[in-house]
Amino acid sequence: MRIGFIGLGIMGRPMASNLMNAGYELVVYNRTKSKAEALIHRGAKWANSPAELAHNANTVITMVADPDAVRDSATEPDGFLPHMRDNFLWINTSTVNPSFARQMAAESESQGVRFVDAPVAGSRIPAEKGELIFFAGGNRQDVDACAPLFDGMGKKTVHTGEAGTGSGLKMLFNLLLGTGMAMFSEVLNLGQSLGFSKETLFSTLLGSPVVPGFIEGKRDKMDSGDFAADFPLKWMHKDLYLAALTAYEQQVPMPGAAAVRELFGQALQAGYGDADFSALARFLEPDDEDQ
Repeated sequence: MRIGFIGLGIMGRPMASNLMNAGYELVVYNRTKSKAEALIHRGAKWANSPAELAHNANTVITMVADPDAVRDSATEPDGFLPHMRDNFLWINTSTVNPSFARQMAAESESQGVRFVDAPVAGSRIPAEKGELIFFAGGNRQDVDACAPLFDGMGKKTVHTGEAGTGSGLKMLFNLLLGTGMAMFSEVLNLGQSLGFSKETLFSTLLGSPVVPGFIEGKRDKMDSGDFAADFPLKWMHKDLYLAALTAYEQQVPMPGAAAVRELFGQALQAGYGDADFSALARFLEPDDEDQ
């Protein structure tokens, strides 16, 4: 089996590397070829376009930034989908909204291609360690066929139902991440204004029942001020936008989430987009002259 892998960013590159570790042959494509060099050096084949990639693989995995990037790589004139053979498999691990995933499932079906909607829970370090969780939506037989690939990149697969449900569950997951980070950032800022040190706040609050467990993993970043991205803030903002779009489609009010989305949007405008999403805590801190 030769796997075509599209998207070699923070998440895609280690996922592709782990597939090679598991013994799979890879053909890869990325808009910036330099990000593929390490994989090419290990034996991955380079494709000059998604269409060329599709001619050299029977399974295509996409891990790109957003729905527009997924659509461009799949359905544009030089996209892979029209060039895949009947009954071949497309696995989309990118984070997209559920209605878009259903659109891609329908587009795939019209081309005779099987589609699995399989976004992941986990950021850079779990991707590097092969400890991702896949939320897989699609036909049970198709999801089962993906199991060896998921096992090569992750530690758990949850079959969520039909195509679109994987993206739906991932959206809920990231909505909790974003709102949890926002609330803790505000608490940290308020606590410091009351005279508590970061050390006191961290040692008292972290590990308590009122703080989400993932915040512990962000402590070093918030403590040191080094917000090298495991999950960039701009992608959290994108995911919160997709959640708002889905809430509109479902006619479900989410006023709290809307406020959090705007907060991340302000941080994005302030230049924190490429930093880890935990940099929201730094964005909310007053400047030294304001303290």
